[in-house]
Amino acid sequence: MKKTFLLLSLTLSMAISAKNQTVEMVKRLPGASYNSHYVSNRSPLQPQQFIKLPVGSIQPEGWLLKQLELQKDGLNGHLGEISAWLQKDDNAWLKTGGKWGWEEVPYWLRGYGNLTYLMKDEAMLKETKFWIEGILKSQREDGNFGPLVLNNGKQDFWPNMIVLWIVQSYYEYSNDARILDFMTKYCHYLLTVSDDDFLSSYWENSRGGDNLWSVVWLYNRTGDKQLLSLADKIHRNTADWTKSTQLPNWHNVNVAQCFREPATYYLFKKDTALLEASYNVQSLIRRAFGQVPGGMFGADENARIGFFDPRQGTETCGFVEQMASDQIMLLISGDPYWAENCEDVAFNSYPAAMMPDYKALRYITSPNHVVSDSQDHHPGIDNSGPFLAMNPFSSRCCQHNHGFGWPYYAEHLVLATPDNGLAAVMYSACKAKIKVGSKGTEVTLHEQTNYPFEEAVRFTLSTPSKVRFPMYLRIPSWCKNASVKINGKQEAVTLVAGEYARIEREWTNRDEVELMIPMDLSMRQWQANKNSVSVNWGPLTLSLKIEEEYKQLDSRATAIGDSKWQENADASAWPTYEIYPKTPWNYALVTSLPIQIKRKNWPADNNPFTLGNVPLEFKAKGRIVPGWIIDEYGLCGVLPYENARKSDRIDEITLVPMGAARLRISSFPTAK
Repeated sequence: MKKTFLLLSLTLSMAISAKNQTVEMVKRLPGASYNSHYVSNRSPLQPQQFIKLPVGSIQPEGWLLKQLELQKDGLNGHLGEISAWLQKDDNAWLKTGGKWGWEEVPYWLRGYGNLTYLMKDEAMLKETKFWIEGILKSQREDGNFGPLVLNNGKQDFWPNMIVLWIVQSYYEYSNDARILDFMTKYCHYLLTVSDDDFLSSYWENSRGGDNLWSVVWLYNRTGDKQLLSLADKIHRNTADWTKSTQLPNWHNVNVAQCFREPATYYLFKKDTALLEASYNVQSLIRRAFGQVPGGMFGADENARIGFFDPRQGTETCGFVEQMASDQIMLLISGDPYWAENCEDVAFNSYPAAMMPDYKALRYITSPNHVVSDSQDHHPGIDNSGPFLAMNPFSSRCCQHNHGFGWPYYAEHLVLATPDNGLAAVMYSACKAKIKVGSKGTEVTLHEQTNYPFEEAVRFTLSTPSKVRFPMYLRIPSWCKNASVKINGKQEAVTLVAGEYARIEREWTNRDEVELMIPMDLSMRQWQANKNSVSVNWGPLTLSLKIEEEYKQLDSRATAIGDSKWQENADASAWPTYEIYPKTPWNYALVTSLPIQIKRKNWPADNNPFTLGNVPLEFKAKGRIVPGWIIDEYGLCGVLPYENARKSDRIDEITLVPMGAARLRISSFPTAK
């Protein structure tokens, strides 16, 4: 009798559980509602699909935390000891009429500040506050602030746009009410500037969308109706990114950064043609110059006719700006495509732009990149200068701007949803505190995974009381046969690739969800680039493993001409490195033979983005292409034609994830 009663109770419990839980697939989130617990787009703005949590809500773990630690101990964390633009004496961001005063301080502080909030480092916080206090004190009676940088007698508003992002993050971290006053006064000042004098020079005209995004942020917190007029003014004076077959310019960073401006303005006007225009630019640049792996496009300064081979690269600035744009497009549209593109850049392109210890970076990184030296490779590279060496004293835009890539990435791993739920959209180990449900119960979502180097993502929920809310999980478009378990029970639902799994239930403390996203080998053919192929393992693109030889140089001797460093900067502590291949790189991939995966131990230092540490290797076969050599510009030659002569000998070659390879071939000619 007791046994029967227990079985009946268990059956009833399972029935109640099943009745109170739904697991379904959705293409988009409900877009007609507003989150009750986090600042969301207020009327008349188009509601967001996702809502970013305040800075500091997400604490990264695992390999991502390691990247942030390396950044803290590396160039971004110590650039104040090196860069002339960051010296405090006679700095125009701290003193009226000072010498050093354009984009460099804001570029650096954006990454450094957000890194500070994640790392909770008191010395870094003190440094961050020092600069923010200086900037706040620079505000003048009319609301303008910062150095008066003039172009043809008109103020260049571009550096101030970056500052707005900096103080937004600081407000989210500190709730310092002065920030809202500071931004409001400045935005009201912008309304007084005539259109003829507003956003008139090249950089600010291209990048007005950065200012527009800050208007969205501020309007949602203040409801100041004058900001709606400012949005119109910014849009009409920003370069036109809405044309079907043309771009205002083809500068790689501008394209990666500015294509989202029409989508941002869509929030104000609700005209879907504006949203579609941003999609069009993303597609247009990639159809013409992005027939390569790694999520980016070939525009090593500017995209040019005839220069679309995978040996053309992108600035490090371009990588981090594209990641930020993907994150904003995800918030606006809810389209999982943007999460995937962000992961593509973050996993495959961005890590290799820096030395493994993050103490130096290079200006240009390419999908096919076999020499990283200090020579001038123009016109193979559009700009003239030593743009391939890992130099901490050089390439001042990327030198200062690279640091916001990983912190912003970490801040978008878990998002709030309009229906008072949460969403895990880009997978990485972390702990996220988030308010959910009708009453705003604060829960902690602990995500444990080594993704993208493993296939399981495990979530554990900590909650002070039972709470009902939906949880969304992105199912990658490349994934076949994904599955999900809740508290160890396999859910009988088909998880559709490229959509979201929506799990709604009454959650209790220590509930667990395990998402399995199996990874398979696949090949992508790039018809526009001589039918070359790239090999993928899930979200990871694979590259030929080339043994790397590092040559150390004096950073002062190899820096580009406009580089500036402090008088007491220790070049011996911050050397430049050139990287040369020690093994052959000119292989065609034998596509008819199988590729075998070799799993290795997870690195003890938690950094998988180095050749020595990478936990995955793949054994493949290749044939040398004798005519594929370093070209007349000193670069990896363009891909050979399909009928190019190949060696009779088939060699075993090793492929590794692209992000771990500072030298790499990622687009292969093919062989039988």
